[in-house]
Amino acid sequence: MENRRVRLRFAPSPTGGLHMGGVRTALFSYLFAKKHKGDFILRIEDTDQTRYVNGAEEYIINALKWCGIEPNEGVGFGDGPYAPYRQSERKEKGIYATYAQRLIDSGHAYYAFDTAEELDAMRKRLEAAKVVAPQYNAVTRQNMRNSLTLSEDEVKKLMDAKTPYVVRLKVPRNEEIRFHDIIRGWVVVNSSQVDDKVLLKSDGIPAYHLAHIVDDIEMQVSHAVRGEEWLPSAPSHVLIYRYLGLEEKMPLLAHLPLILKPDGNGKLSKRDKSGIPMFPLDWYDERTGEKYAGYRESGFFPEAFINMLGMLGWNPGTTQEIFSLDELVEAFSFERVNKSGAKFDPEKTKWFNQQYLRKKSDAELASLFLTVLTENGISAETAFVEHACRLLKEKAYFVHEFWKEGSYLFVTPTNYDAEVIKKRWNEKAAAFIVAVTEAFKNLNTFTAAETETVFKATAEAQGLGAGQVMQLFRVCISGVGGGPALFEIVELLGKQEIIKRLEKASASIPERIESKTTN
Repeated sequence: MENRRVRLRFAPSPTGGLHMGGVRTALFSYLFAKKHKGDFILRIEDTDQTRYVNGAEEYIINALKWCGIEPNEGVGFGDGPYAPYRQSERKEKGIYATYAQRLIDSGHAYYAFDTAEELDAMRKRLEAAKVVAPQYNAVTRQNMRNSLTLSEDEVKKLMDAKTPYVVRLKVPRNEEIRFHDIIRGWVVVNSSQVDDKVLLKSDGIPAYHLAHIVDDIEMQVSHAVRGEEWLPSAPSHVLIYRYLGLEEKMPLLAHLPLILKPDGNGKLSKRDKSGIPMFPLDWYDERTGEKYAGYRESGFFPEAFINMLGMLGWNPGTTQEIFSLDELVEAFSFERVNKSGAKFDPEKTKWFNQQYLRKKSDAELASLFLTVLTENGISAETAFVEHACRLLKEKAYFVHEFWKEGSYLFVTPTNYDAEVIKKRWNEKAAAFIVAVTEAFKNLNTFTAAETETVFKATAEAQGLGAGQVMQLFRVCISGVGGGPALFEIVELLGKQEIIKRLEKASASIPERIESKTTN
C-alpha cells in the first residue's frame, strides 16, 4: 500500500439530491486525497436505472462545485486514464460480467434461479422458525434452487431455456473474517452472519457489492470512504477481493460515523425539522413533489458549510474551530475521526456562518446586500451600503437578515417600538428630544464621537442620565429598541436625516399616545 498512489473516489447514485451526509463523505475523501497529493474522483453508480432521477447527476456535480471540493477526475470534471466513470457506460464494456465469471469459475459464486415467490416463502419459513434476520446464506441455500443444489444437467437446461437467474457470492458457513478499518481498527465477523450477496442481477446489471469493487480495482482506488451503514457489508467485500485473488488491490476502508439528529436520537434525516437545510443546494424531488431547501439558497457561505461538515465527527485535537479548506487539508487525518455518531447542531451551524460573515470585507457584503436592496426597491450609494454592512454584520448570521434588521438605515421609520415609548416617553424625555435636535443643528461636523458628546451634555443639562433617554433616542431614529452602535448609525445617516427623523418623532409620537388614550 505504501507504494500505491493515493486515489479516493466519491461514488454516489443519481437517485436524488445529495444529502449533507454524502457531502461529508466527499469532503473527507477530498481532504485526505489533497493532503497526500493524490487524486479525488467522481464516479456515478447508475446501473440501477429503475431508481434513476432526472437532474440528480447534474445536482451532484453542481453541489461539489459550490462546496469547492471539485474532483480532478471523473464525471463532469474531465476524463482521466480510467474513463468512463459512469457505471452504465462501463457495463457496456462487459467489465462486471467478466469478474462475476471469474468468481463462478473459481467456485466462489453460483447461479440462483429462485423466483420472487420462492424467496418470499423462504423468508416466511425462517420468520416462523423465529429467525431474527432471515437471509440467503450457507444454510438456507441448501434448500433453494441454485447451481449448488441442482445437477449440472438441470442447470444447463435452465440456462438454455434462459430462465432468469442471479449470481450470488458463496460465503463459507463458519469462518472468521477479519479486516482493518482506519477509523475503527480491527473488525472481526463470523461468516455465519454474512448472507450470499447478489453480485449480478437477473437482467445482467451488476449489484453494488460487485460493481463498486470492480471499479475500485480497475481505477486503482487506494482508500474507500463511506458511511457507517455500509459496515455490515464490508465482510462480503473482503471475501470478494480474496476470492478474486486481488487482496493486495483492496482499498483501505474508512467507515464514517453517523450524523445524528440534534437530540442524538437516531440518524439525521433529509426531513429534519430543525430549520437548517439538509442539502447543499435547493432540491426538488420529482417523484414525491417535495421541495428541500439548500444551504446556498438559505444564505450560507460554502466555506461555512464545509467548515461545519468538517467538524462533524472529526476533531483537530485543538480548540481551533474555524478552518479554511486549505487548513482542513493540512490538519485532516482519519485517526482523528470519531467512532461514535456526531450530533448535528443547528445553532452551531448558524454560528459558523456568522463567523465567516464577519470575516467578509464590507465590499464583499455590500455586493451581496445590494441585490437584496434592489429587490426591495432601494437605490443607495455603494459607500453608504458598505458602511451599513459594517454596522449590521456584527449581529447577523446571514446577509439576507441585513434588510430585516436594518431597513431603517434606508427608509425613514413610520412606526415606533410601542413598549419603549410606553416605558420611556414623558414630558422630560420629550423635552430632551427637542433639545438634542437643536444641539445637533449647531454642529459643523457630525461624527459618532461628536454627536455622542453632544447627546450626553444635553442630557446632563436637562438633569437626565444618558441611560434614561438612550433607548428612546434610538427608537426616534430607527423605530426599534435595539441594534448596532447607536452613534455609528447617527454618523452614517448624517445631520440632515437625523434632524428630520427626530423632528418627525417629536411631532408624531405624542399624537399617537393621545390617539391611543382617546380610543
